[in-house]
Amino acid sequence: MSSKVEKQIVVDVPLSTAYNQWTQFEDFPQFMGGVESVTQLSDDRLKWVAHIAGVRREWEATIVEQVPDRRIEWASTDGATNSGAVEFSDAGGNKTQLSLTLEYQPEGMVEKVGDLLHLVARQAEHDLKQFKEFIEHEGHATGAWRESVPTGEPSAYNRYTHPFDQTGALVDLEGESDGTTDGEIRSAAERNVHKPDDGGTIPPLGGNLGDR
Repeated sequence: MSSKVEKQIVVDVPLSTAYNQWTQFEDFPQFMGGVESVTQLSDDRLKWVAHIAGVRREWEATIVEQVPDRRIEWASTDGATNSGAVEFSDAGGNKTQLSLTLEYQPEGMVEKVGDLLHLVARQAEHDLKQFKEFIEHEGHATGAWRESVPTGEPSAYNRYTHPFDQTGALVDLEGESDGTTDGEIRSAAERNVHKPDDGGTIPPLGGNLGDR
């Protein structure tokens, strides 16, 4: 059973400043309690190391949506199961409202007890207050990344937006499975591409399909 936390805060900086700072993911440990490190592996992939209810966890996350000055959404692709989003809105007077949503799956009795005590909710509230203090003290963002994710034409379905897929996207979540093992790990379109032609031959062990 998953748990969901929603928190909001108003920070006394312009919208673009608040957004730009949040895109500096590797700065998260400066204001997020329990976060040991965040490493940006690519434009849309992050590696997290954090302590959740006293337990050290590592996971990778994919940024599934990023709209400048509006929204950043992410979901874990392996390791600790979680997802989240932060939305930015103009609060007037050069102030910005941040709306943070976290969704996670408790693992083991320690984290379930922590869930009952609302530890994650309190941590999220604390982190937002720390972010407010951090950005208001700085007065400007330490950096900025203004690109959108996804870029180009968005796909109709992104399996990583399912926050609790522990299979690493190996299960057919689109109802296309034909009941075979191959059908569980490939979409219908992929199965058609990989389907051998009738009468096709298989090269002998150690042989080649043709001379080069």
